[in-house]
Amino acid sequence: MAYLTIRNLSLGYDSHAIAEHLNFTVNPGDYLCIVGENGSGKTTLMKTLLHLKTPIEGEILVGDGLMPNEIGYLPQQTVVQKDFPASVREVVLSGCVARAGLRPFFTAEEKRIADDAMKRMGITALAKRCYRDLSGGQQQRVLLARALCATRKVLLLDEPVSGLDPVVTAELYSLIAELNREGITIIMVSHDVGAAVRYASHILHIGETMFFGTREAYRNSEIGKRFLYREGTVQ
Repeated sequence: MAYLTIRNLSLGYDSHAIAEHLNFTVNPGDYLCIVGENGSGKTTLMKTLLHLKTPIEGEILVGDGLMPNEIGYLPQQTVVQKDFPASVREVVLSGCVARAGLRPFFTAEEKRIADDAMKRMGITALAKRCYRDLSGGQQQRVLLARALCATRKVLLLDEPVSGLDPVVTAELYSLIAELNREGITIIMVSHDVGAAVRYASHILHIGETMFFGTREAYRNSEIGKRFLYREGTVQ
């Protein structure tokens, strides 16, 4: 059974639609990349899936026992977030807030979850460092560890490699792919169509032309060929 089933979804601001009639599903183990032109509504869709925005019309059905607090989210970073004055361990632990509820402290189990997430992301040695003193790549690993504290099921990632150099970008893509192989479902907004068809199992292309299907079907579609050619991606 699908984790998410999206039916005839239209989204935007103040009743002005920027993406309409979206239909797609996300199954356990999928790696879905959401691509399209700037301003096509990719980030708005991500926020709508998280119920941070109300759709203009349509529905989002949740299945297979997925609970709202079992979705980890890594948003695009703002300048203020990059300058956050907290230790790495504090930032990662904050991913357990949904588990803690109104409880004003973290349990030993939640601390263990945070430590395990830092270990998986290779940032244990940075635990006491101030988050704002880290490099961009290190900060993204911290935020990915934070998101992992919230879930073992689904990760929503909004442009996770934005602004990173090619080496760090490749390392982060590799980490995300490994998480997917371990069974975590990935939904990622990306401007990098070439990387999308390299790593994702499915592609959702939104804009004037809509597409949803496997990466192989996207490679062979007219919209896929057009975008891959524009980016100079080898077919």
